[in-house]
Amino acid sequence: MKTELKLKIRNYFSVFSICLATAIYILFRFTSQVPTLGAEKEKLKQQIFAISQSEPLRTGAFSPLPKHTSANPEKARLGKMLFEDKRLSKDDSLSCASCHDLYHGGANSLKTAVGIRGQIGEVNTPTVFNSQFNFRQFWDGRAASLNEQIEGPIHSPIEMATSWTEILAKLEQDKRVIEEFDKIYPKGLHRESVIDAIVEFEKSLITPNSAFDQFLRGDASALSARQLAGYQKFDTLGCVACHQGRNIGGNMFQSLGIAGDYFKARGGFLNSDLGRYNVTKREQDKYVFRVPSLRNVELTAPYFHDGAVPTLEEAVRKMAKYQLGRNLVAEDVEDIVEFLKALTGQLPVSLQSVRGTANEAQ
Repeated sequence: MKTELKLKIRNYFSVFSICLATAIYILFRFTSQVPTLGAEKEKLKQQIFAISQSEPLRTGAFSPLPKHTSANPEKARLGKMLFEDKRLSKDDSLSCASCHDLYHGGANSLKTAVGIRGQIGEVNTPTVFNSQFNFRQFWDGRAASLNEQIEGPIHSPIEMATSWTEILAKLEQDKRVIEEFDKIYPKGLHRESVIDAIVEFEKSLITPNSAFDQFLRGDASALSARQLAGYQKFDTLGCVACHQGRNIGGNMFQSLGIAGDYFKARGGFLNSDLGRYNVTKREQDKYVFRVPSLRNVELTAPYFHDGAVPTLEEAVRKMAKYQLGRNLVAEDVEDIVEFLKALTGQLPVSLQSVRGTANEAQ
């Protein structure tokens, strides 16, 4: 009975806290129009921040992205050139940027990737933005690092379908490329130096200063009232169990369909549905995937490993149903989606000379 009473009290407190936070936030917005109430405005701001740091708006599960990249700028500049170079594919038809659109969320709008000669891939293209913060690479986690990840599409027969021997032979015909590598790398143009340059560029692709990052750093007014409500629901419904850390995901494996049969409901079966099992061949790894990062998620539709979910609203509904066993009402979905939009950061600095922010790149 005592445990039951404690749970009731906690639930009442959670509801009261979010209502109070929202009310104060609205009042704060109103008073911000009155310059003479500067001291009161600051007091209200502090009250909002105090509430947001207590239950249920916990922040301990998250950390903001760094504001600046640690990537070597000269190597990253060379890596960008290679990232956009179609000579990295067998028939010179595709570059890394063909699938990872640097001005549309670092992914693409296709259900699954398309390789050379129009071959259709098996999985949706993950974003390359902030990928250095993922604990493994690829949906099935088969690569332990960005260096290993590059080998995948290079050698895949349905992606770039080439080899380092072929790539280097083509690049060695380009005097400018040789000069650029000789300036930066002691060994000059080499397999390892090509990989290193591309990895340095990918390390530069961080999207800092999202509204949520600002909130985590102490700006209580960075999130709207609806985003605060969505954050509270994201937490208390259990989404945070898998989507947390610096990348709001990307730091663990998880089964798809814990609370319901996603694959049966979708209809049909794909080899890629086996997920991590295709790497380990262990029965317990069937239907297990690396949890994706939710940063910039509003820019990376369609969703899931199969690219079968076209909208963020539908993705939230399906995740709630098949992972948490909950059927969300429209208001809950809308609030969570608004919170997810607060995870959209600035376009990486290395790309800002062309476009302004990740939001502008939609």
